Amino acid sequence: MNVLITGVTGFAGSHLADYLNDKGDIDVFGTKRRRSPLDNINSHVELTDCELTDYPSVHHVIDSVRPDKIFHLAAQSFVPQSWEAPEYTFQVNVFSTLNIMEAIRRIDPEIRLLVAGSSEEYGFVLPSECPVTEDQPLRPMSPYGVSKVSMDLLARQYVKSYGLKIVITRAFNHTGPRRGEVFATSTFAKQIAELEAGGGDPIIKVGNLAAQRDFTDVRDMVRAYWLALWNCDWGEPYNIGTGTDISMLQVLDTLLSFSDVHIKTEVDPSRLRPSDVPRLQSDSTKFRKLTGWKPEIPFNQTMKDLLDYWRERVK
Repeated sequence: MNVLITGVTGFAGSHLADYLNDKGDIDVFGTKRRRSPLDNINSHVELTDCELTDYPSVHHVIDSVRPDKIFHLAAQSFVPQSWEAPEYTFQVNVFSTLNIMEAIRRIDPEIRLLVAGSSEEYGFVLPSECPVTEDQPLRPMSPYGVSKVSMDLLARQYVKSYGLKIVITRAFNHTGPRRGEVFATSTFAKQIAELEAGGGDPIIKVGNLAAQRDFTDVRDMVRAYWLALWNCDWGEPYNIGTGTDISMLQVLDTLLSFSDVHIKTEVDPSRLRPSDVPRLQSDSTKFRKLTGWKPEIPFNQTMKDLLDYWRERVK
């Protein structure tokens, strides 16, 4: 079986490559940009340069690889950056998705495609609307969230119009080793590791610690992606999450519980968003019934593994 992962050098993409290599009998291919760092690649991947916003490049890769399955994980995924660069966010997220679907339509409509959406599509959620089901109105509160809604709707249109085999996932927050340092869980872990190594004042800069999110370990998340393309219905959205929401203050406290450092927190205005989603908690009943998936890695283990990851890098 040939499997193509877009964004394979990134966080979720590299973990999915590890998972597929461990399964065996799968040839793993991945797209990258010429400037993409390869630090996250820990298992065998046939890498190919591809600018996903360029249709001829996308067509060439898919035509050459002839994948049975494509996991579209490449994205501009940092929500704050979407306010700074909304046009870029739409180019990367929406046009890349459109190019992949067009290439599949023209080359082989039997290719199975996973379009990785996000809980940020739900945006403003009232307390009475938690946990969130797939029927929840979409009220995105960032350009990133709007771009993911656009990807979602395009995928449904290509299923209805052309009969493509596309599964749409709406992953709630996921974290773990290799998470980029700009993301809250990782920036907390990196700052703690730096303080342990003797660097700087015992102060951790934070954003909104009251925000509540539903965190899944990335290794559980990529297993869910794999199950989605085997079991889920085309053109249907599926929430993936633990069903438990945790405040960012709890995240920080959990990380600190694995360390002896004593710190103070300082709010960094640059880490505050123009509009923030106060609470996101998933109801993934629909996905679990079809796939049998459930999270296996406890949150505390995820945080410990993330902190150990950064300890290795700031020595």
